[in-house]
This record gives sequence, C-alpha cells and structure tokens, in this order.
Amino acid sequence: MAHAPDLTRLSATELAARIRTNDVTATAAVEAHLERIDARNDEINAFVTVCRDGALEEAADADRALEERDEQRTSVSRTGSEVSHETGEDVEPLSGVPVALKDLGAQKAGVRHTYGLALFSDHVADRTAAIVERLEDAGAIVIGKTNTPELGHKGTTDNELIGATASPIDTDLNAGGSSGGSAAAVAAGMTPIATGSDAGGSVRIPAAACGVYGFKPTFGLVPDDRRPNAFGRETQHTTAGPITRTVEDAAVVLSVMAGPHPADPNAVPVDIEYRGALESSIDDYRIAYSPNLDVFPVTEAVETVIDDAVAALAAAGATVEPVDIDHGYTMAELSEAAMAPYATGVIESATLLEETHGIDLRDHPDEVSDSLLAMLDVGTAYGPDDIARSGIVRTDMYDTVQAVLDEYDLLVTPTLSRADVGLHDVLETDAWEWPLTWPFNWTGHPVASAPAGLTDRGHPVGLQLVGRRFADDGVLAASAALERERPWDHLYE
Repeated sequence: MAHAPDLTRLSATELAARIRTNDVTATAAVEAHLERIDARNDEINAFVTVCRDGALEEAADADRALEERDEQRTSVSRTGSEVSHETGEDVEPLSGVPVALKDLGAQKAGVRHTYGLALFSDHVADRTAAIVERLEDAGAIVIGKTNTPELGHKGTTDNELIGATASPIDTDLNAGGSSGGSAAAVAAGMTPIATGSDAGGSVRIPAAACGVYGFKPTFGLVPDDRRPNAFGRETQHTTAGPITRTVEDAAVVLSVMAGPHPADPNAVPVDIEYRGALESSIDDYRIAYSPNLDVFPVTEAVETVIDDAVAALAAAGATVEPVDIDHGYTMAELSEAAMAPYATGVIESATLLEETHGIDLRDHPDEVSDSLLAMLDVGTAYGPDDIARSGIVRTDMYDTVQAVLDEYDLLVTPTLSRADVGLHDVLETDAWEWPLTWPFNWTGHPVASAPAGLTDRGHPVGLQLVGRRFADDGVLAASAALERERPWDHLYE
C-alpha cells in the first residue's frame, strides 16, 4: 500500500485506479487529504467547511462496497464467468476520490452552504445540486466546501466570512476568483479535483492564478438546476466546470458532470465520454493566436510566458498563426457592456436571497464587503437600454469569435493580462481589463485555462484554449498535447 502522504500527489484518475485494485483504501485516501488540509489550510485559507466526519463515513462505505464487489467476483469466478480482477472497471470512475465543492451553487444537502456571505455562516443546504449528485454517483467523496467571494461577484477571492484565499504557488498572491478556494485546494494537494462555476472567468481566473487546469464547458453541456429562478440573467452565461491538476482528470470529471437534466431548461442533449479525446493528435489542428484580443493590456511578463506556451503547441504538431480579433470596440466600451449584465445579475442573486431568506444585504453593511455593496449600487443604475446595448456588443463579440473559429480549430489567448495580483488587492478600475475570460462567457464557447509557466518572478500564467461550440473534446485534446509537450506537475512540488 502506498504511504499515505504520497496519495495527495496522485491525480484523481491514478487514485481511483489504486482504490479499484485494492492498492489503497478510500479511507486512506480521504485521511491523507484531510491531513493535507490540516497542514496547509491555515496558510492558504481554501476551505470554508471541512466535511471530516461525513467524508470518513462515506469512505468507509466505499471500502465496504469494494469488499462486497470482490466477494461477488470471487463467487462469479468460481462459476467460470470471465471477470477482470485486475482493473476493477465495473467500479465507479471516481470511487473513493475526494472532491471539494465551491461554496456557491454546488450545494450538498445537510452541509453548510454560505454563498461566501458572513450573514449565511450558519446556513445549511436543503438540497443537493445535480452536478454533486452525479459526482457522488460516480463514487466521489465530498471532503469540504471551498472559499468564494460573496455571490461570486468578483475575480479575486476575499470576503467577510473567512478572508482572502492565497495562491499556493506564491502565498503573497490572491488565488483568483470566484472559484479561488477550489483552485487553491487542488494546487495545494488538499483535494485532487474540485468544482467551480464560471460566469465571467470564475473557473479560469483562479486556475491561472494557482497554476492548475480549469475547464469551462460549452454553455448548456453541464446542467444547472438552480432554484427558484432557473431563467435568471446570470444563468445565461454561467456554467459549472472542473478544476484539476491534470487534463485527464478534467476529462473524467466532465464526462461525469455533463449531459442533459430535466431541471435545466438550457441543457443540451450531448453526452460524450471525453477521456477518449486525450490521445488524439493535433497535427491537423489550425490554431489562431491572439496575444491580447486586440485590446486587453497584457503585460510583457505574461506575453513572454504565453509566447513560449504557444510555441509548445506548435512543437506538438499544430499549425499556429497570429490573428487579429476585429471586434471594433475599445476596452472602455467592452468594460461598460460587460458590467451591465453582470451587475444586474448580482442584483438578481441578492434579490433571491431576500425573497427566500428575508435578508436584504444592504441592511447589513458591516457584514458585507464594500465591493459587493458597490456592485449592488452599480447594478441598480442600469436600465433596459443599457442591457439592450450590452446585448448588441455581446452579439458582435460572438460573431467575431465565431468567424475566427470558422477558419481555425482553436483560438488561444492569455487567461489574465497580469500575474501579480496581491492577496488583498482590490481590483476596481481595471477589474474587466485583468481577465481575458468573460468574452467567452458571452459567446458560450468551451474554453480551458492550462498552466503556461511562470514569470521571471515565479508568478503562474495561464493559457486559454477556446474551441468551437460543442467541440469540448478538441479543447481537451489540445490541452493534453500541451501537457505532454510541456508538463506542469513540477508546479505542485
């Protein structure tokens, strides 16, 4: 049996394989990750809630189920039936693997669910989200809930509940947001996989800031069964996605999470096993490279790392060509168009809390961050004309990206324009200029952030890989090729 501390270095796929073949127990896997949380969480501040007792109970149940499987196999084998004793392929793909859930959207019945709000520090979820049900049905064990800014309203993770979350690669840096706790937990080895949700970059921003892999699927691929408002403004550009250390783990988790669900009116009838895409050659891929989407103020430090990662894609066999993104807007015009739907989406979220829990966030200024209060004020100032203008800009951006992807298989860009956002930095004036992520929430295309390398100062940089709609497998194939050409597992040593 592997020594317990080594288990936190394994990918979810490797860990599940060891559990399937009885090299290690689910209990040992959970205990190892709980020990890692105990050792690192005080410094990084990734977890809001640790489900210690529940995770150990579920691990014990998983071990008993595996024992019963082996007994049944022994019995079947005696009858002469052909059963694979070596691989355990009939067991759930994530059997015994710890998973961390973002404390926003990915609720589990009976577990604390705060939305990142100090006002909801004692709130317990009364239902389990569809993606969590699917992860648990696949054998994953919920080990805890991870930190997020209040209502996921910004691209850094800090709140009045437990404070800021640090990047494990450099704890002077913020983990990014809004899925910062999930990305930090994965990077620090406190869990091999975690959930995130992405309305403007909230999976990809922290993936870049923490040096891990984050995947935003095509809109509608992963179900969103939120209630009571399934048709909210934010719903139209938000999707859940996996945060992992390896592309293979992301493919496995995406395969588990994806597929239509009757509670999601936006779900699409696509159900694919994505792991098979990982060995695909990218020799015939044509990749468009935009260093800044023509308008974002990308720093030289970031561009240097990105240029190197793009060269690695070419070395892996793809044809890479620089392109202009002719959307015709200034940064100020894009930022204004982006703010209208996002700020009004936050207003909707706050209104739902008032409707369902009787709490008006603006009545509690001492328990709500200044940045959220400011977002609420901004959101109330927008009217129908602003939303209409935003929709026109969004349509133009969709047409622009679609035109590029009509000619190329992928578009690659930096994930973030800078790599030096401090632990307690407040991004206000350049909040929309920092991430090159949110345009692809507008367009609905699948997009990943893969580790591209480190700047001269040791700050992690992410490379965005944008694919055609419903060609999520192509994004994964190119990501896997990059990982083979330029491995990034050394970032977690």
